[in-house]
Amino acid sequence: MDNFKLKNQKEDKFILFFYNTIIGRLLLKILTINIISKIVGLFLSTRLSKSLIKRFIKKNNINMNDYKDIKYKSFNNFFIREIKAGKRPINNKNNALISPCDGRLLVYKINNANIFKIKNSYYDIHDLIKNDVSNEYLNGYALIFRLCVNDYHRYCYIDNGIKSDNNYIKGILHTVRPVAFDKYNVYKTNSREWTILKTENFGNVIQIEVGALCVGKIVNHHQQDAFKKGEEKGYFKFGGSTIILLFKENTIKINKEILKNSLNNIETIVKLGEKIGNKS
Repeated sequence: MDNFKLKNQKEDKFILFFYNTIIGRLLLKILTINIISKIVGLFLSTRLSKSLIKRFIKKNNINMNDYKDIKYKSFNNFFIREIKAGKRPINNKNNALISPCDGRLLVYKINNANIFKIKNSYYDIHDLIKNDVSNEYLNGYALIFRLCVNDYHRYCYIDNGIKSDNNYIKGILHTVRPVAFDKYNVYKTNSREWTILKTENFGNVIQIEVGALCVGKIVNHHQQDAFKKGEEKGYFKFGGSTIILLFKENTIKINKEILKNSLNNIETIVKLGEKIGNKS
């Protein structure tokens, strides 16, 4: 079994101000509008934003030895930095379920009403993807991978297979840090993109990428196409973000430690390509 770490994240004072004060919540109504995040994203793609990089690395304790040594043209260029070869090995065993990204993982059972609960919010899968195919995932699993700003923000395919076209759902952009879930149904309201992955070993898996506060864009490389396990699927521009994987009933067995942590609302740190379960 892989060695997993537990994560109880301390909230940033800046984020707490926006979500826990009256003035902050008034300002939040402006900040979460998609166009505001796009404007921030445009600035972060300019050369002027390079001055933010060193301070960001220090504040978030990012180990730059894991990443390719290049000169970054902008903050966004730095944020979507590529990992060095060998730093995220892919478990290529056919029966191994891997993490599509670096992040903090929670696993939820989808009940027979097509609903699962995250923190204090209930989610109907149809609300997430606006599609009737969601009924096929009754009694399956929802895997929630929450990426923080210091994580590697590129993500990969979990198996070999063929994908459908990407489906974009316009929304606003709340943070995906835990404080937001006490007041907002974040995954119902945030901008997101989803697709069906027709995988060789895990059946039809729905993958949803969710944008977050100050994320200018979700970038997926492919429309309908064939893919290989471990191949890069896309990346997020600046900000924290989330990937949701939905599996049908009796298709996967999740690592027992991850399930135990999730039952106690404790996130488990995982890395891209790392084994998190098996084919059922």
